[in-house]
Amino acid sequence: MNAAPVRMTLWLGAALLLAGCSTIDKLNPFASAPKVKPAELAAIKPSAELTKLWQAGIGNSAEFIFTPAVVGNSVYAAAKDGTLARFDDGRQVWRISAGQVISGGVGASDKLVVVGTAKGVVLAFHAADGRPAWQARASSEILAAPAVAGDLVAVRSGDARIFGFEATDGKRRWVYQRSTPALALRSPVGVTLTDNALYAGFPGGKLVAVALNNGAALWESTVALPRGVTELERIADVASDPVVEGRSVCAVAYQGRAACFDTGNGNLQWARDISSINGLDIGNRALFVTDEKGAVHAFDRNSGATLWKQDKLLMRAVSRPLAVGRHVAIADFQGVVHLLSAEDGSFAARVTTDGSAVVAPPRHLNSANDSFVVQTKNGALHALAAK
Repeated sequence: MNAAPVRMTLWLGAALLLAGCSTIDKLNPFASAPKVKPAELAAIKPSAELTKLWQAGIGNSAEFIFTPAVVGNSVYAAAKDGTLARFDDGRQVWRISAGQVISGGVGASDKLVVVGTAKGVVLAFHAADGRPAWQARASSEILAAPAVAGDLVAVRSGDARIFGFEATDGKRRWVYQRSTPALALRSPVGVTLTDNALYAGFPGGKLVAVALNNGAALWESTVALPRGVTELERIADVASDPVVEGRSVCAVAYQGRAACFDTGNGNLQWARDISSINGLDIGNRALFVTDEKGAVHAFDRNSGATLWKQDKLLMRAVSRPLAVGRHVAIADFQGVVHLLSAEDGSFAARVTTDGSAVVAPPRHLNSANDSFVVQTKNGALHALAAK
């Protein structure tokens, strides 16, 4: 299907989040609603430890959102000025200049590291030493981190197309595209790549499973249906990456719902009305969602029943939640990382980074899921462990 010939986008990025914008009305230049002051942080009584394992620097992200990639004990990170580096347990292994402005996060495997540019260029490097491997081209700017798994590199461009490239030489294997609404969020939403399929959310509230060999749609389901009278009211975009756990793939839409589907056939398992631009994660027994105002919600992962809600971080532009063992990690616009109890949502620990926003999702550091890394807007990498 061809993309709509005329398509307007509304930028939903770090600068707007830092300004405390939480609804699409705030993105409207004609809106007159006053800004809401971010919640002040009250003192907490820690019930857990959040310790710093290591710290490193990579460079400023400016107007883009940079997400580090983690492979084994290696962390790969990038900055707008083209800097790309590998850190093993916090020790810098190599640092290079890509020679171009980078516009999104990093995708990596044990052999390949991939980034994208605002001009739609895909740059691949050898993971061992940072040597250039190959270049390819997408159809427009690349705001999301590429996904790398096996012999496939999946890259999503700003016009909602998804490109599948051969990991060995960058040759295009396929391209997936579908029609999208005339008005959509301009966000760094990427894709989720598994051994069996690629999952991606789209403007208009759709979630699609794509075949890895040829890019054909395996199934399409509805996370949320557009509602309202105006085009702004009808925006219901899936603005964050889907999460796959077992037989479930879950996604959340702005002005829509959080919903889980069967990975095999796309059948709906459950859904709850909620609006989010930052996304969700799945823990042992709960699905955690950060809503558009900064509240964190926990739903039973099997039924969708409400477990708890933490609303003491309203308007602090909190990140996507990350399930960390018995806790949930999130970060905010002042670079504060918060650890919540997965049981009841209470504050368990808190640590500060460099004072600049953590907009990108935190990433797990190990299979035990008790440590993670965050990248700040000013380019600091902080590896933390929850105990």
